[in-house]
Amino acid sequence: MLSNLEISRGASLLPLQDVAADMGIGEHLIEPYGRTTAKISLEAIDELKDKPRAKYVVVSSITPTPLGAGKTTTSVGLAQAFSHVGKRGVVALRQPSMGPTFGIKGGAAGGGYSQVVPMEALNLHLTGDMHAVTAAHNLLSAMVDNHLHKGNALDLDPHSITWRRVLDVNDRELRHIVTGLGGKADGAPRQAGFDITAASEVMALLALSTSLQDLRARLGRIVVGYDTNGDPVTAEMLKAAGAMCVILKEALKPNLMQTVEQTPVLIHCGPFGNIATGNSSIIADQIGIRAGDYLVTEAGFGADMGAERFFNIKCRNSGLVPDAAVLVATVRDLKTHSGKYRVVAGRPLPEAMLEENPEDVMAGASNLRKQIANIRLHGVEPVVAINAFPSDFESEHQAILDIAAEESTRAAVCTHVVDGGKGAVELARAVMEACEQPSDFRQLYSDSMPLVEKIETVAREVYGADGIDLSPTAKRQLEGYERCGFGQLPVCIAKTHLSISSDPSLKGAPTGWRLPVREVRASVGAGFIYPICGDMSTMPGLSSTPAAERMDIDEDGEIIGLA
Repeated sequence: MLSNLEISRGASLLPLQDVAADMGIGEHLIEPYGRTTAKISLEAIDELKDKPRAKYVVVSSITPTPLGAGKTTTSVGLAQAFSHVGKRGVVALRQPSMGPTFGIKGGAAGGGYSQVVPMEALNLHLTGDMHAVTAAHNLLSAMVDNHLHKGNALDLDPHSITWRRVLDVNDRELRHIVTGLGGKADGAPRQAGFDITAASEVMALLALSTSLQDLRARLGRIVVGYDTNGDPVTAEMLKAAGAMCVILKEALKPNLMQTVEQTPVLIHCGPFGNIATGNSSIIADQIGIRAGDYLVTEAGFGADMGAERFFNIKCRNSGLVPDAAVLVATVRDLKTHSGKYRVVAGRPLPEAMLEENPEDVMAGASNLRKQIANIRLHGVEPVVAINAFPSDFESEHQAILDIAAEESTRAAVCTHVVDGGKGAVELARAVMEACEQPSDFRQLYSDSMPLVEKIETVAREVYGADGIDLSPTAKRQLEGYERCGFGQLPVCIAKTHLSISSDPSLKGAPTGWRLPVREVRASVGAGFIYPICGDMSTMPGLSSTPAAERMDIDEDGEIIGLA
């Protein structure tokens, strides 16, 4: 099989005006960025409002290994498959972060014959949205420190500042730094640090904004720290929000691309999946929901994380109601949940894991069963997509089909990486059937529920915990957020993605444990509170052999080594 890069370069692309026309979007709404990417004007939302509403499908997964389950390839493959059954599919995806692209994970364009093209454009810069987020975030950082330097009229407590700086590069050296060294003219020394751009609250609120005016309001609500009385200090108070919105004005417009089969793709935003929503933008969905028969969107990590946040945070903000959910499962993921194997990113799979062993698949079934239940908990019908690998055996696929059948859940074996849309036709038909079932969509908690109860509801019902244990710091912070008027916000629990629990070593569907909440932070502009459960690194480091080492330019000026 050809490499992803070779497949991407060999793809036959339509002019983007034609791709847009198939979506019902006029050429006057398209703003080209070169030949392969374009911005879509926000006016498209209003112009498309009378078009029929597409069926809305979210793609999630069981708890993945560090190598991932293949949600992006499945999202692309499913969207392509609809054209093979006489329907029009549109897919909405997050923009990849360049940090992982040059690190261990590599790019996030999908793979094989189910990918977004050209993959070089998608994984490297695209239309500059990531850089706009970086610039807007760091402008606020500069204005925070400038305010301190120029007299601190707002009485901002330097020890309470929560706003860090960001960069779209994996660099562990920047996690904890001291700024303002030199002399009096160089600012006030204080401890600070960097996060990766995908972890920026600006990225999260960009994804959750529903209009330019909403974006401006959210930027103003960002809390950068607290004054000496404990009251929040916001970007609006620092008079920074207006300039931030100016920087982000173009970035609010979603990006239009296409797959190897010329299926429309909306690429927009890439919020971190551990501490933020891990979903692409509401704006992209507002356009895509009127631009085809089925809108497929991906939620980061397992159904206990990205899908839970899709249901309880993204849909709460957008008002859109999902019609079905796809739960991606792989043989290697289920074997990992048997507890017999240890999978490490960047290393080959254990040899024994590649041997035919349906019993190991069945031993990991508890995770699949729990994630099916987590989808149904929200009143949405799941469909299991078995993302097939060449190393799999038919008996192992059958084991997953049997588990799904026992749960009365539709399931299909998919070969979309090798066969493109044709390899996901069975999945498309199952999704179409699921979408025809009456919707009973519901969220887990009301806005008025106290923050502590919201956290406990997710912990008990989604994670299967016996309860939560708040540290004294976390308890004090939650009380402070309620006092400041933030108690109506939803919760976005920051925990490991490698287990349904907060302990990455616990596989399957652990029971008999409690969720420890170490501290709680507020993304008031984005509109959620995020409790931190465990050690969450928001600035990844590079491995001993990062992907960057394999990338270069050949004698013809072509990129090589991008994976």
